[in-house]
Amino acid sequence: MITILAQIQAKPGLGSALETHLRQVVTPSRTESGCVFYTLHRVEGNPDAFVFYEQWADKAALDTHIASPHYQTYRQEAEPLLASRDVQFLEEIKEVD
Repeated sequence: MITILAQIQAKPGLGSALETHLRQVVTPSRTESGCVFYTLHRVEGNPDAFVFYEQWADKAALDTHIASPHYQTYRQEAEPLLASRDVQFLEEIKEVD
């Protein structure tokens, strides 16, 4: 299982424009094989900051997502609006019994 936290910051004042592109990638991503969940969040109090919280069944599913036409279109169209993009791969800490 692969869990991702992607923090995306729009250039000042471009959050609304960026949100349009981010929203367009959500539905097709959720229908991809191997997508466990794919959620988009806005950072409270910051209209230019967003977070994707994603989980994929395996690396092959994530690789297919990254290569998908809808994801590639989003990356190309959103690039001029971005101030920063930070993708973190998370490792779950299992509880000790």
